[in-house]
Amino acid sequence: MGSFLSSLLGGSTAEDSSSSEDARVMAFHSSARWQLHFNSCKESAQLMVVDFAASWCGPCKLMEPAVKDLATKFTDVQFAKIDVDELSDVAQEFGVQAMPTFVFVKGGKEVDRVVGAKKDELEKKILKHRAS
Repeated sequence: MGSFLSSLLGGSTAEDSSSSEDARVMAFHSSARWQLHFNSCKESAQLMVVDFAASWCGPCKLMEPAVKDLATKFTDVQFAKIDVDELSDVAQEFGVQAMPTFVFVKGGKEVDRVVGAKKDELEKKILKHRAS
């Protein structure tokens, strides 16, 4: 659905075609596009993990391959990436104060979060919330 939505809205969800960003992690570059996607997920019981990061953030870069691996492993979970400098209004809306912050959303509501580069904790919480 997400790839259909992005093709409908035009453009790729990856940052740029040379970054080889995994298609399983949707990067958002406009607040309007994010809001449209977020609203479409409100009716779903599917878990969405929103990765709030910044291009200059070392721990964020460290977590990027881990997030891609988790997105490949957990195909029943949606993964979204938001650059806090690019979409500061969205980061503010979720109360993000440190990077990386991973917000777990189900049915349009935050159910959990992980702050920091904590791959094991991130995976444990994905396992916990995708099943519930």
